[in-house]
Amino acid sequence: MFNVWKVLVRFNKRILFLALLLIAATWLIVYNPFSPSGAGDVKLPPPDRVGEVYDLVVVGGDPEGIAAAVSGARNGLSVLLVDTRPVLGGLMTRGWLNSIDMNYGPDGDILNKGIFLEFYRQVKGDSFDVTNAVRVFNKLVAGEENLTVLLNASQITPLVEDNAGGPVVRGVRLAAGGEERRIKAARVIDATQDADLAALAGVPYSTGQEDIGRQAGRMATTLVFKLNRVDLLDWLKIRYYLTYRDNNKSTGANRHSAWGFSEITSKYVPSTERLQLRGLNMGRQNDGSVLVNALLIFGVDPLDPASRREAGEVAVQELPRVVEFLNKYVPGLGDAQPAGVAPELYVRESRHIYGEYRLTIDDVLENRDFPDRVAFGSYPVDIQPSGPDIPGVIIGRPEQYAIPFRCLVPQKVDGLLVVGRAAGFDSLAHGSARTIPVGMAAGQAAGAAAALALENDVSFRELAADAALVKELQRRLNEQGMELKPFHIENKLAGHPAYAGLKFVRSLGLAAGGYNNDYKLDRPIEDRRFINVLARAVRQSGVRVEEHPSLYPEANAFTLYDACYMLARYLGLETGKKEAFEYLKAGGLFERDGDYWQTRLAPEKPLTHGAAYMLVKDFIQMLRE
Repeated sequence: MFNVWKVLVRFNKRILFLALLLIAATWLIVYNPFSPSGAGDVKLPPPDRVGEVYDLVVVGGDPEGIAAAVSGARNGLSVLLVDTRPVLGGLMTRGWLNSIDMNYGPDGDILNKGIFLEFYRQVKGDSFDVTNAVRVFNKLVAGEENLTVLLNASQITPLVEDNAGGPVVRGVRLAAGGEERRIKAARVIDATQDADLAALAGVPYSTGQEDIGRQAGRMATTLVFKLNRVDLLDWLKIRYYLTYRDNNKSTGANRHSAWGFSEITSKYVPSTERLQLRGLNMGRQNDGSVLVNALLIFGVDPLDPASRREAGEVAVQELPRVVEFLNKYVPGLGDAQPAGVAPELYVRESRHIYGEYRLTIDDVLENRDFPDRVAFGSYPVDIQPSGPDIPGVIIGRPEQYAIPFRCLVPQKVDGLLVVGRAAGFDSLAHGSARTIPVGMAAGQAAGAAAALALENDVSFRELAADAALVKELQRRLNEQGMELKPFHIENKLAGHPAYAGLKFVRSLGLAAGGYNNDYKLDRPIEDRRFINVLARAVRQSGVRVEEHPSLYPEANAFTLYDACYMLARYLGLETGKKEAFEYLKAGGLFERDGDYWQTRLAPEKPLTHGAAYMLVKDFIQMLRE
């Protein structure tokens, strides 16, 4: 009887859901919220004449740059915002990334307020119409009398002056309207996606994932494409499927966006290994079209324009096959037709500058606060695939961490701040910190810092080192809508005996805890998994070994004996498993973390993930000596 009742309840819930969807469909037809608002276009005032001197020049019209320029103007500076594109918004309006990876605090509140929250409220949520986003960005900058915008610049380079203390950026040289101009500025902010200005000025940086030993590793690039002929009934089919049919807690849909279908898209076989179709992130637009973020492109050098063009061509050629697959297998997309692609690629990763501080993966996943906090993050550490055989992973999920102001201050070069995904974040930390809310908060802080530095006649580096000035910066930002308060969140894994091993392996991107931070430390590790972690740890660490052996799993429980045999093979030893264990024990391997191994040298028992990570850590450290 109870089971029958459960079936009836489930059935009635579905009927209720369908009824609500029909009501919603009727409302949408009569009062279509996707239709353009009556507010009309908000256009930028044309620059009557770009001046020759400004207090602040911001290079890059992405959301981070807009926040920096608006903040600078609101703090009393004369500001020039310059970009090579024809419209503001960058990745959001040219790359068609029409959704925001939100950062919420432990209490569920939006972490980064201020100018980001102004934008968020005006675009009405975390999924938006791209054309409306242009209007909102234009409205933000047009409301500032001290702010001039110059678009369509063909080239922007830094004016660098060599001082006794090192190079100082004193403005920019740009080509626009058929003429070259030198524009002097007391301070400059680089808000380009790839830290182009900083690189030209001599700021040190790493590229992609080379900082963790993956020399050619960088997250995949995406070409967002548009679909037509997805009507309201089709959208209701999508919502119904993602709500009731796929049984995946990580998928879902609402009036404006949908995310899921990875179990379907994983079956797509592309025409080239350069491409992969991941789960669909879809966003409805005001004209009824749907933007789709799903087509990954590998092997793209984002710093090479020719490579970017070629990547776009490869993706465009694949698009008819992709749409044909979606028509056939994805509910609600049976009649969808391609209607164009984004003007720009969605590039996730390129340069990572070295700042006065570089945010680490431990900072992110240990929920660290910093005295010079200027923004907060909490988005999962989402590392997208870097190749057809290198899948994406969720390294972990923080509750809340702070972005230090020092991450925006580049090493070796003064007069400059860097905001956006290219700021001072390690590549793994960047997997979380690269989101728009973090970047816009950092941009707002950078604009206010420019004013404060000028008022006190100090460099950004001196400001970052002055605790009193940092507190004043935070006070002003709080007055201007941000909420930069200290916090403390306990690191729940810190007390685990194998935490040091986890941190080591995780710092190489080789341990993934997923959305629940479950690293399986007390559960047995499979031999295939150990072989993979060991091989990649050796290569990424750059340690010298006698050989890189071919190792294979066996049909038995994986033990410390087995693991030691594999370690011995890297030392060039051909020996039995027990002999390998005794050899490494006599060599002092297990004395490095003596307290850990004292009660865990049970070589015939299954090896746990935690013990495996400790073993890999100790082995790599031994080889480094």
